[in-house]
Amino acid sequence: MTSNTALEGANDWPSHGGQAAALLQRFGLPADHPLEDFSANLNPHGPPSWVAHFLAERIHQLDQYPEPSYHAARQAIAAQEGVGVDQVLLTNGGAEAIFLAAAHHAGQRALIVTPTFGEYARACAAHRLTVIEHALTGPAFEVDAGELQASAAEADVVFLCRPNNPTGTVVPVAVIEGLLAGLAPTASLVVDEAFIDLALAAEPLTSLLARHPQLVLLRSLTKFFTLPGLRLGYVVAHPSRIERLASQQPPWSVNHFAAELVAPLLADTEFATRTQQWLASEQPRMASALAAQGFEVVPSQSCFLLVRPGDALQRRGVTSGALFERLLKQGMLVRHTHSFPGLDGGWLRVAVRDSGANDRLLQVLNDCLC
Repeated sequence: MTSNTALEGANDWPSHGGQAAALLQRFGLPADHPLEDFSANLNPHGPPSWVAHFLAERIHQLDQYPEPSYHAARQAIAAQEGVGVDQVLLTNGGAEAIFLAAAHHAGQRALIVTPTFGEYARACAAHRLTVIEHALTGPAFEVDAGELQASAAEADVVFLCRPNNPTGTVVPVAVIEGLLAGLAPTASLVVDEAFIDLALAAEPLTSLLARHPQLVLLRSLTKFFTLPGLRLGYVVAHPSRIERLASQQPPWSVNHFAAELVAPLLADTEFATRTQQWLASEQPRMASALAAQGFEVVPSQSCFLLVRPGDALQRRGVTSGALFERLLKQGMLVRHTHSFPGLDGGWLRVAVRDSGANDRLLQVLNDCLC
């Protein structure tokens, strides 16, 4: 299945999932080529059914500025997380939170645990941080606690994703505590927990905040509630860190409608329960099914799976690059890995969707591999 079509120029591949138009153009496919998108890690059950009506009822509020402190939204988050309101900062999606965390250490030294989300490196570059990488290696992408602590001791800020994107792996709490113990008081451990609510078995780190003022947690409501168009995230940290991060944030960063949604979103326990039931059922099923088709599957704890052809498929000439192209032509868009340091296109990231969509993907994969 070896193919070289459109594989040159790895640096100009789209840097995020959900960018079908650029990939269709890259592979010479028409803009209206039908696709099912497995490249973006979003909850297939969302947005909640009531959100559209909620927003429509408030369309007359377009002429209103957001309330500058976002107190009601922050209060709802604080109650959910069991922290004080002064420990919460509302942000324009998780990306703004990342850039604010980098701005806090502008011109200093950053450590990024890779392969991981590319916005940490972009944020560090924007704020003139010197970056070193601590690279995890496949196929398990497990952390060596001693090596990571040694690398982190030289950094002013450490960026770590948990569950990690794109591997879905989770750094244990004990390793996090060891990292925090070795950091200088002025340093930060920035843990991006954008997928913590879409994890099978991962304890959030909120309980560590009281003992470790260096800890900065980034969260996203975009993924869980399928709201990428609204951009909604937040930071949870020590009050003094929140105050410094807020001083870097533009006024009215979060739009009025997104801020108004926070409290009712967090109150929707039925949606949360349905999501957790789906994940507990579909994620292990998809991992097993992909392994049965001959793929090497990283042991993910989240709503996406990092895979590559196993030895038997590789002996048949099956490569991730060729498979990506064939899937695209067959109407299935998965996530390439050219933009993840250390993966270099050798793996594919597959989002877990509803059972019907997952079955269609498995069938197309089976056809491609025959």
